[in-house]
Amino acid sequence: MKLKVQKIAQLTGHQAAIFDISAAKSPSASFFSVAGDGWIVKWDMDHPETGRLVAKTDTQLFSLHYFEHHNKLLAGNIDGGLHWIDLKTTPIAQKNIAHHRKGVFGICPVRESAITLGGEGWLTKWDVEQMQGQESLALSNQSLRCIAYAPDRNELAIGSSDHHIYMLDASTLQVKNKIEGAHESSVFSICYAPGGSVLLSGGRDARLKAWELDQPKNQCVMEQAAHWYTINAIAFHPAGHLFATASRDKTIKFWHYPSFELLKVIEPLRDGGHVNSVNRLFWSSYKNQLISCSDDRSLMIWDTTEVEE
Repeated sequence: MKLKVQKIAQLTGHQAAIFDISAAKSPSASFFSVAGDGWIVKWDMDHPETGRLVAKTDTQLFSLHYFEHHNKLLAGNIDGGLHWIDLKTTPIAQKNIAHHRKGVFGICPVRESAITLGGEGWLTKWDVEQMQGQESLALSNQSLRCIAYAPDRNELAIGSSDHHIYMLDASTLQVKNKIEGAHESSVFSICYAPGGSVLLSGGRDARLKAWELDQPKNQCVMEQAAHWYTINAIAFHPAGHLFATASRDKTIKFWHYPSFELLKVIEPLRDGGHVNSVNRLFWSSYKNQLISCSDDRSLMIWDTTEVEE
């Protein structure tokens, strides 16, 4: 398979590095972004030239998730604080909670709850409707960097700066298993492949790995030096046959699944890609387009077309 990748639009307006992206209503052309400027901005993929400021905070925002059923946003900041934004109210209501320490690096929906990851190594489960914490767990003595949820397995996978990947029961938050020394340094990105039996991880060591979770001891079935620097994000195409990785080396790479064949590399000069670290990827089910965000203060929308060889 050959893959043609075309940049559809470059979205500008944020005044600092953009760290996270979240879908809005599904299926929908709209999505949200957060950045070091403290802004939460809503964008429309069909009209990308203009973003709308939804909320503003006084500190850098690292993480974000939109809860469609509740019409609420949850954003995490550099100091460990959480910002609940209730979009149902007029004017929009905001509830700020000082909770984690050393930054909130991940937010994940689990049914009617939210899981947040802190730089102090704790995770917390939240009631989204009440915007209140339910329980917390000290998982590591180092930062929790990334999280993924597999509904069919009722399982959470969490990557940490202690080099390990923790597998938790999503209902009880009990640790089921641990992949020790999954990477040579911090685990920065994690993603379940379609079907849930394979977990992909990327680290500060720039290596991409695939773990067969139904094998004894979570066997590593693929490993390669996928980028030059930290792999910040992994995202699957809605159809499940492609995935993309993003890195501090400024590139986005497209891969076939399950062969892990490298299909396309997006670079700054040749392809008009990002000129700084690419921090997050979101593959929208709307038109199956990929959205990327970067330290260069912009987001980009990418269209992919499979070409017969």
